[in-house]
Amino acid sequence: MQVRISRSAEQDLLNGFAFYESNQEGVGSYFLDSLYAEIDALALYGGIHPKPDGRLHRALARRFPFAIYYERRDDEILVIAILDCRQNPASITKRIKSQQA
Repeated sequence: MQVRISRSAEQDLLNGFAFYESNQEGVGSYFLDSLYAEIDALALYGGIHPKPDGRLHRALARRFPFAIYYERRDDEILVIAILDCRQNPASITKRIKSQQA
């Protein structure tokens, strides 16, 4: 199964990198490596995660407090957003709803 990352999700990764890198050098790269490994795993395990909003699957990252929101389309996984779970749940819901077409 092919995994694609939307532009907004790529920006989420860059924002996470900048946050962790500004706190301690090298942690931003570790963040990206960890999250990309989780995203790559979706090629095998995509579709098994719960759908809390009824539309998008949510995979929780193991090493960082982030959630990967994605949808499965036939033989493709599209990563919609990668969000910090420590933010206000209302802002997460608003962001996810803004991604719906």
